[in-house]
Amino acid sequence: MVGPNYQRPAVELPARYPGSVDAAAAADVVVERWWTLFNDPTLNALVEAALTDNFDVQKAVARIEETNANLRAVDAAFLPEIDLGASASRSRASSAVASPPAPGTLSIRNDLRLAVSSTFELDFWGRLRRLAEAARAQALGSQYAKDVVTLSLAGLVAQTYFSLRSLDAQIANTRSTLVTRDDAFSLVKRRADAGYASDLDLRQAEGSRADISVQLKELVRQRALVEHQLGVLTDRLDLAVSSGSLSLLPQPPLPPPGLPSTLLERRPDIRVAEQQLVAENALVGVAVAAQLPTISLTGNFGGQSSTLAALVTGPARIWSIGVGLTAPIFDAGKLEALADAERARYKQALATYQQTISISFREVADALTNVEQLASTETDLQVSVNAARETLRLANRRYEAGYSGYLEVLDAQRSLNIGELLLIRNRQALLAADVDLMKALGGGWRAEQQAAVTLPVQ
Repeated sequence: MVGPNYQRPAVELPARYPGSVDAAAAADVVVERWWTLFNDPTLNALVEAALTDNFDVQKAVARIEETNANLRAVDAAFLPEIDLGASASRSRASSAVASPPAPGTLSIRNDLRLAVSSTFELDFWGRLRRLAEAARAQALGSQYAKDVVTLSLAGLVAQTYFSLRSLDAQIANTRSTLVTRDDAFSLVKRRADAGYASDLDLRQAEGSRADISVQLKELVRQRALVEHQLGVLTDRLDLAVSSGSLSLLPQPPLPPPGLPSTLLERRPDIRVAEQQLVAENALVGVAVAAQLPTISLTGNFGGQSSTLAALVTGPARIWSIGVGLTAPIFDAGKLEALADAERARYKQALATYQQTISISFREVADALTNVEQLASTETDLQVSVNAARETLRLANRRYEAGYSGYLEVLDAQRSLNIGELLLIRNRQALLAADVDLMKALGGGWRAEQQAAVTLPVQ
C-alpha cells in the first residue's frame, strides 16, 4: 500500500502528575460506573436514566450506526459488483433513404437484450485498503465519541444533582435561620414594648428577618430551576426529586498516590483524537494512490435476439471480458495539490491529538489540586462556623443583659449565615471537583481503595 503506515506519535509527558507522591499505582483502580461511588440511589437512578433516554446519547448511537454502515460500504468495494441489465426495443427502418435496406430485410425488427455485467477494481496500490482503514478508524472513533458523550453527561447529571442537594441544604439552613430571626424579632419587640429597646433595634430586627425570608425564596426558586434541568437531562420533564441532605453524600475514594499519567490513555476524547489521526493518515495514502494508474476488470454475459424465446439459446449468447487502465497524464498539479492538502489535514489532526493529551494532563492536575485544597478549606470553614455560632450566642446574651447594642447581634447573625452557606457551597464544590477528577481520568476508584490512599502532596 502506498502512503505512510500509522505509528502512534510520541508525546512526552511526566510519569506522574505534579505534586503526587512517587509510588506505584495500578490502572485497575479505575471503574466505569464511577457515580456509584457516592452511594446515592437517587443519583444512580438519574444517571442511568440520562444514559438511556438523553437525546445526545441517542445522536451518538445513531452516529455509530452511520459509521458502521459507511464501513460496510467501503468493505463492499473489495468484491466485484454484479449488475443485471435488460432492454427491449421495436424499430422500423426507412426504405426511402439513399441506401435502403437490402431486399428481403425486414423493415420492422425487435431487439431484446439480457445481460449480467460486472466491474472490479484491482487494488494494486492499496487505495481501497486505505479507504477501509480510514473507515474503520472513523467507526471506532464514533464509539469512543459516544463514550465522551456518556462521560460528560454522567458528570453533568452528577454535578447538577449535587447543586440540587446543596440548595436543599441551604434551604434547610435558611429555614432554621428564619426561625431564629423570628425569635429574635419577637424578643426585640417585647423589649421595645417594655421600653428596654429602641425602635431602631426593632426595625433592624425586622429587616434582618425580611432579608432571610427573601434569601429563602431565592433559594427555592433556584432549586426549581435546577430540578427542571435534571428533568431535561434525563428526558423526564415531570421529574420531582424529594429533598435531601448534602451532608449524607460521602466523599468518594481519593486517588492513590503516584497516579501515573499513562491513565490518560483510557480517556475517550484522546481515543477519538487518535482515531481521527489514523483516518487522516490513511487518507494520505488514498490521495497518493489517486496519482497512480487505476486498473479495472470488466465483463458481461447474456443474450441478445429478436424474439423472447430465442433470448437464452446458444446462438443468442453474448459475452465480453476486458481490462482497463486509467492513468493521469496531465492535471496541472491538481492531484499533487490534493495530496498536499491531505497531508496538511493529517498535521492538523496530529496537533489536535497532542493538544488533547496536554489539556487532559492539565485537567487531571487541576482536579487533583482542587480536591486537595477544597478538602482542606472545609476544615477551616467548619471552624469558622463554630466560632460564628458562639459569637452569636455571646452577642445575644450581651444584648439581653444590656451590655451592647443590637448592631453586634446583627453582625453576628450575618457572619453565621454567610459562614454556614459557604460551608455548604464548599462541600458542593468538593463533590464537583471529585466529579471533574473522575471525568479527567475517564472513571473513578474502587471503594475498597479508600482506606489505603491519601491525598497527593502538593
